[in-house]
Amino acid sequence: MRALPIAVVAAAAALTLTACDSGGDSSSDSGKKASTASSSAAASTACKIDQIGIQVGPANAAPAAGDTGNVPVTLTNKGAECTLQGFPAVTVQDGGKSTDVPEEKAPNPPKLTLAKSGTASFTITYVRGTAGDGKSLDATALKISLPGAATAQSFKWSYGPVAGKTGASDPNASVSSFQPAGD
Repeated sequence: MRALPIAVVAAAAALTLTACDSGGDSSSDSGKKASTASSSAAASTACKIDQIGIQVGPANAAPAAGDTGNVPVTLTNKGAECTLQGFPAVTVQDGGKSTDVPEEKAPNPPKLTLAKSGTASFTITYVRGTAGDGKSLDATALKISLPGAATAQSFKWSYGPVAGKTGASDPNASVSSFQPAGD
């Protein structure tokens, strides 16, 4: 009598696994379709630079060459709900020279949904250089754009020269991913 219930349980388990396997293939296809649909929906809800107010600073500026400074940047959504994910594109400029600030090494930056008047922030961290030494970028301006955007907003850079790791075109600086801000 004991053999029968074990055989029945084994047969039921086999049928369940078979059902899961065939159901898994079908649901993974619909999962891919849903993922594709949601990614295109996410692209259409991405924050646009013209709907975002940007405030640079106040900074914890590096006071002397070799010191590290942090420049917080706050973004305020002035339009409809939108999303931010990844890293902003940040460029420091010295007259005609532009140098991209690399992204911080951070796995899986969070996806943020900003309601109207919602805020987010990111931080530019840099090492102060020495003006005119040929190894530092004598930065005077900062350009910021959002992921996937072709346009940028410009701001004055008043935090001193940015040291280079190997030269002026390799800034000893980084930009963090977007983080929630405010209450």
